[in-house]
Order: sequence, then C-alpha cells, then structure tokens
Amino acid sequence: MPNKQINSSILNLLAIDEYSSTPKYKQIYNSITNAIDEKKLKKGDFLPSINDLYFNLDIGRETVEKAYNTLKNDGIIESKQGKGFFIVNDNVKSNKRICLLFNKLSDYKKEIYDAFIKEIGEDAIIDFYIYNNDFAIFKKMLENSKKDYTHYILIPHFIDVYNENEVADVINSLNNKSLILMDKLLKGVKGDFSAVYEDFKNDIYDALIKVLKPLSKYRTLKLIFPDDGYYPKEIIEGFRLFCLQYAFDYRILNNIENDVVEDGDVLISLKEEDLISSLEKTNGLKKKIGKQVGIISYNETAIKRILLNGITTISTDFTKMGSYAAEIIKSNIKVKKRVPFNVYLRNSL
Repeated sequence: MPNKQINSSILNLLAIDEYSSTPKYKQIYNSITNAIDEKKLKKGDFLPSINDLYFNLDIGRETVEKAYNTLKNDGIIESKQGKGFFIVNDNVKSNKRICLLFNKLSDYKKEIYDAFIKEIGEDAIIDFYIYNNDFAIFKKMLENSKKDYTHYILIPHFIDVYNENEVADVINSLNNKSLILMDKLLKGVKGDFSAVYEDFKNDIYDALIKVLKPLSKYRTLKLIFPDDGYYPKEIIEGFRLFCLQYAFDYRILNNIENDVVEDGDVLISLKEEDLISSLEKTNGLKKKIGKQVGIISYNETAIKRILLNGITTISTDFTKMGSYAAEIIKSNIKVKKRVPFNVYLRNSL
C-alpha cells in the first residue's frame, strides 16, 4: 500500500533551477525520475500535492499539473482522489544525464538543439543552460553544477575572454566527465574528449573557392567582421589566405556604415544586422546586386532563399551538428567530427 506520509526532504529533490532554460515542468519530471533512478524515491512513495509543490517552488499551478500529467502518461505515477499522487513504477532508469550549455539563443542554435533532442531520444535527462557569451556566467554554471552528469556538451564562445587557456582551465576542471565540445574546437582542453566543430579558417577558404568563378567578375572582397562579437579570428585568417592566393584586393571592416561601396565590391557579412545594412546601403546607391556589387551572408535561412531573388550563403550544417553530438553519446565513442560547411550560390553573386 502507498505510504501517505510525505517526507519534507522530497521537496529538496524537486528544486527548480532558475538558470536552466529547460522548461520548469520538464525539470520537475526529470527531478522525480532521477530521484527514482537514484533510489531516493521508491514505489509507493507519495509526492507533494500540486498545491504544496507550486507554493513551495513558487511556480505556476499549470506547470506542476503538466509535470504530473506527463509522469502519469508515462506510467510512473498514479493518483487517487483524497490520497494524492504516488509512485507506481520504480523501474525508471536513465543512463544519460546531460548538461547542455549554449552561448546564446538564436535560430541556428534552435536548429542544433532540436536536432539533438530528436536524435538523443526520450531516455535522456537534459539540463539546458544559456550563458549569453559571458565567461563569468559560464564559469559559475559549471562550478555550481552539483548533479552527476554523464555528459557535458559545451559551446565555448565568449565576448569578454581573449585567453583561451582560461576557458580551457575551467573546462578541464570537469574531472574527466564525458565532454563534447560543440561548434568550436578549443586548444588547451585535455583528455580524451569528443568534438563536433566548425573549422573556421578552412570553412571560409573552401567556401570561397567553390564560388571562385562568380567572384572573378569582382575586384575587392570586404569581410564585415564585428569587433564587439565572439566570432573566431580564424575566419579572418581563412579569408585573407584566399584573397592573397587568388589575387583579390580585400578589406576587413568592423561595419559597413562608414565604408564607400563601389562597383566591383563583394560584401561578406557574418551578422544578420550587417547583411541588412549592406543591402540598404547598396540599394541606396542604386547598385545592382549580383552585377555591380556582390553579397554573401553567413548562415543559411529560409528568408535568404527568396530575398532579392536569393542571397548567396555559406553555412554550417547546424542540424548535423546537433545530430552528430547525439550520435556520439548514443554510440559511446570518442571522436572529433568536422561539421559540413555548405555553399548556396544564388543571384546576389
């Protein structure tokens, strides 16, 4: 028979992490299944009532209801009127407990996340965090991580850090946890870790070679490289190498606003804002895009396929980045995989 007496320590097992981007109902679900897996909750144990839980956790009642309903649908708990919710299935085990730490939210990061979640399956417990390119927050999140994660997946991009050794020291403090570096392969990270990464220098170099023929009608290539962002300097290295080897004049700009756009220019933008500025400036000068001035934009999106009859893009395959990371975990292998970098040649070039 179920034990109606509720141990107050159960509430401590169900704490909400306000730093986590994982939905709160999913955090409750994960906390309960994790506690069952660790034998801290067992068959017959009662859970706090919906009222008790939303009051103590200071969250919405509908959040608790959604968590409990999901647990019921999965056959983990049941409820009896007048008695409450209790564990009916303690054969719950997740071999994968994953800390997913992204530098920011964006359409591209959502592609990575969605592909990862789809591929990893339902039996993984995932805590999802965003540190907004802030190294201090990144460091604090890892230092305060008290959960027994089986895997850490980290995207290490920072605006305020210029010494990668400092970042590597923090990552190395994870004590040989199963680590997957995503998007950027950092020097100084030790151990037998995995990576799903962009090769920023060779990616842009190889991409420009693929569009060498349409580029040949232009004279000067201009890379708009923001000085207030986290973009890897290896992009500049690959860009400069291409221009020198194929005899293009080139410039590296922080923005396009103060630049004079002339016939024979190709504008390459990393940020969406710089793409818009490039289009506005070019149109304002009544330059014909794809004829007098070329446009190339980083990162493929649906709107770029139709904007001005098509914007040429060079782009990492973000879906593969997410699915590759999940495959590494599922296969229990150690590997470093370069993600495909694609070129979509359209009318803007």
